Amino acid sequence: MGFACGREWYTFGMPLLAIETTCDETAAAVVTRGREVLSSVVASQEQLHARWRGVVPELASRAHVERILPVIDEAVARAGIGFAGIEAVAVAVTPGLVGSLLVGLAAAKGIAATFRCPIVGYDHVAAHLYACRLTHGDAIRYPSVGLVASGGHTSLFLVRGPLELDRLGGTIDDAAGEAFDKAAAILGLGYPGGPEIERVAAGGDPRAHRLPRPLASDRERLDLSFSGLKTALRYLVRPPGAPADLPTPQGRERADLAASFQQAAIDAIVAKVDLALAKTGCRCLLVGGGVAANTLLRDSLDELGRRRGVPVFMPPRSLCTDNAAMGAIAWERLEQGADDGLALDVRPGTDRSAARRSDVRSAEPRQGV
Repeated sequence: MGFACGREWYTFGMPLLAIETTCDETAAAVVTRGREVLSSVVASQEQLHARWRGVVPELASRAHVERILPVIDEAVARAGIGFAGIEAVAVAVTPGLVGSLLVGLAAAKGIAATFRCPIVGYDHVAAHLYACRLTHGDAIRYPSVGLVASGGHTSLFLVRGPLELDRLGGTIDDAAGEAFDKAAAILGLGYPGGPEIERVAAGGDPRAHRLPRPLASDRERLDLSFSGLKTALRYLVRPPGAPADLPTPQGRERADLAASFQQAAIDAIVAKVDLALAKTGCRCLLVGGGVAANTLLRDSLDELGRRRGVPVFMPPRSLCTDNAAMGAIAWERLEQGADDGLALDVRPGTDRSAARRSDVRSAEPRQGV
């Protein structure tokens, strides 16, 4: 059993090499057709971007150039195979930073051309939800509601299948992870902000400050907003007209602020997930993205699932942040005989961009959705 690849025929007995360079993580993984992860290597750029408390695209691209080949070599070595033992190459081509995407694509094309194997592009956001499949397998049922919450994306989807996502709504300003980064900066904490806020919030009272939950009470729109919440925190820390040298809160005061911010942000997300489940009638929830590693969000979504009688599927924390193992989604296309060839190109931007939306298949709602 096999599929055509230009001048060669390849069987399904060999694994897939997946490459991920959409933002600031250089990653490669080797995954079998049975979705077994033989290796997964991630080179983080957190320290590189910490000085600016956010990702600098040009620096990210240069770091990918330096790291991409060693990361791929290590992934192949850990899997115990040679490049000739690779069935196909998969690479994330959308959405993301254009320079970062091009580094991964160039590496993937070089391998595909050298070893005469198929190359397929995959959607980074859809792959975040597919990470649930790597952990929970056939327990997942479609259609589902999908939540992707990360540093670059916070969106809700109607997931009709692994490759069929319809965007229902999402943030109209900052992504959740971006809001956590900025809140951490306001509180004088490190980067990335999500883990720092969670760490400090553990010693605080989430009821100490009543911060806004923008759009949470709107039972019509499936959009989110974090800019008002961020501004409210800013004014608590440094009120209008306060001197420029006003000290940043410390100790219990800072912990209370962090806990209150985290609670408000998570409440806003959960409210929209609840609304998406109600509007679609879906009986399954898939969750992915770096913010899905947050304990309060995981616990809150589990509680929502229990209340609604809906199973909630989340990957382990190691598969929430950007990684290449979730590139296993490319098997869904390879098993249909896909091969994008060396003409494959990137489609940069966000998950809200027209470039991505034009690639999402439309479908009539299934019965019961």
